[in-house]
Order: sequence, then C-alpha cells, then structure tokens
Amino acid sequence: MKDNCRDVVPAAGLGELKRVPLLNAWVNDLSMDALVRDFPEGSMLTLHVDMMMKLQHDRAFYDLLDKFDVITCDSQIMYAVLKLLGTPVQERVSGSDYFPRFYMHHKDNPEVTVFLCGGKPGIAELARERINRKVGRDIIVGTDAPAFDLETREGEIERVIEAINASGASACLVGLGGGRQEKFIVKYRDRMPGVKLWLPLGGTIDYEAGTLPRPAPWVTDAGLEWFYRLIKQPRVRFRRYIIENPPFLWLALKQKLGIYRDPFGE
Repeated sequence: MKDNCRDVVPAAGLGELKRVPLLNAWVNDLSMDALVRDFPEGSMLTLHVDMMMKLQHDRAFYDLLDKFDVITCDSQIMYAVLKLLGTPVQERVSGSDYFPRFYMHHKDNPEVTVFLCGGKPGIAELARERINRKVGRDIIVGTDAPAFDLETREGEIERVIEAINASGASACLVGLGGGRQEKFIVKYRDRMPGVKLWLPLGGTIDYEAGTLPRPAPWVTDAGLEWFYRLIKQPRVRFRRYIIENPPFLWLALKQKLGIYRDPFGE
C-alpha cells in the first residue's frame, strides 16, 4: 500500500501540505485561495468519486498518484465523508471552480498563457473565445480536440504535442476524461518543457464553453451535482453514477471500521 498516511509533504509554492488518506489515495489539505495564489507551476490532480472508484481497479492510474504535486478533494460527497472519518480538509477544491479563478487571477500577467486540450471539435475554441473576452486579452493561446482514440491513432499524439509546443503556452488544461488525462500528462509532459503548469480538469472545457451549464451553487453544496449531471446527460452518466460510483460509500464505511484493504497493497 502507498504511504498515504496523514503526513506532510512539500509542494512548490505552497510550502508543506498535509496528506489526508482516503481509501487507497489521499487529498491535500489546502484552500482554494492558496492554490490559486501560490501554485505557479507543477501538476495538480482533482479527485472526485468516479476517480476514486477507478483507483480501485486501474493499477496504471493508481501508480500515477505520486507523480502529482497537489491532489485536491473535488467532491462534496468526499468532503462530507472525510468529516465523518474524522479527517476533514479545509474545503472542497474543484477543478471547475479553480480554473476561472486561476485565469482571472492572472488576467494581467502576460507570462501566463493557457492551451486547452480536449473536448469535442469546436468546444475548446468556443471556450477560448469566451475566456479571452472575459479576461480582456488572449490568455488562451491554443486549443485542440484530440481524437478519442488518440493513443492508438497513428500520429495523433505527435500532432497534439506539436500543437501544444507551438502555442508557447505556460499552462495546459487537459480534458480527456478521468484517468486518461492524467496518464497523458505523466507520459508526455517531458516533451513539452514550455508548459510549467499541468491541469487535468475533465469537463471544465465544456463548462467554460457554456455547452454544459453549471448547476446552482446550492446544488453543488448539497452534494447533488452528480444528480444534476445525470438529469442533463442520462445516457452518458447513468452507468457511472448509478452503477459504478455508489460502492464508494461502502468502501468509505469499511475505512471507518478499519477493514478497508488497498486492492494493490503489497
């Protein structure tokens, strides 16, 4: 089992961060303000329930945890569970909340530019137009919509890497879906040295484009964002939210009782 006890680890710009254990992973105990203000480079991972369940069976994803500088609690349900476990964190730090705060924080900093990698064709470009209009400058300097099967399509990875490098972006938001986007970053980031900040933020591109409206804040605060998404995209979300994710609560109870076992533990 990974050494994910509640210890303290260094993180660039953020000083020393506590690791709070949850199943076979952990989240860092930090605030949104600190992350936006004090994390200028590195790689962050925002964990939500779907990704926690992937960590129970996807060994390749599990092995990537130590490759990220910051791991946040991106789920109101997980936030509540951590309280019940007696190991609370300061707040929920979601990627979809973080990203607009990030680009508005850097709106007058010309050294910060962003590449949007992911989404269906045209969606990232729509997000680019909306964000640049809000910021008042071209903070989004490039976009790309990789093929869904980019790992197996000949030349697709090379094309994406070339596009990111050519943009000159200092930060890259990758939205390829939980697990896939993190694997892409860890495997290929060394080939894109100009990118200092890596943000695997899933559906954030759709939110920024306006193609998937965000629910009212009270819905998120009540831990019902999953239900909102299920209603909006029933065919896409049904399996994840109704079949794959509910066992998370049982696993959390097993952790509370001291009987949870890491499926990849030695």
